[in-house]
Amino acid sequence: MKILFVSNGDVCRSPMAKGILRHKLKEKNITSVEVDSAGFESHLIGEPPDPNSIKICAENNIDISDYRSSLFSTVDFNKYDKIYVMDHKNYRNVKFFAENEKDMEKVDFLMNLLKPGLNKHLVDPYHKKVEGFKKTFNKIDKACDKIIESL
Repeated sequence: MKILFVSNGDVCRSPMAKGILRHKLKEKNITSVEVDSAGFESHLIGEPPDPNSIKICAENNIDISDYRSSLFSTVDFNKYDKIYVMDHKNYRNVKFFAENEKDMEKVDFLMNLLKPGLNKHLVDPYHKKVEGFKKTFNKIDKACDKIIESL
């Protein structure tokens, strides 16, 4: 299985999600799942995660400091089995790239793992204080537990 997490710039929520899920997969010795992240802000291509994302992950023994942001594209529908978006804007952006309804069947809101069918957005902590990053980390952590349970 191949999973992609998508957020606006791929510097806060999606690299945290990638790091958290990779960490959990490693702990469970699950090697059959690949995880990556992407975003839509072209000016952030190749940038490292936000320093607060790195800090919060590090406090939880997860190192995302070597991650670099990448852009979402149409080919991602062919590369990934599941695409998790963080909010409605991400959903609209992903939908823009979809070539057909089958592509969109792979897409879901990450928070639907915690509250199915509600399409709740996950607050973007970008430009916020560390506490916002902690709250976002905790929600992503719980959602990643659901992904692990489903494997």
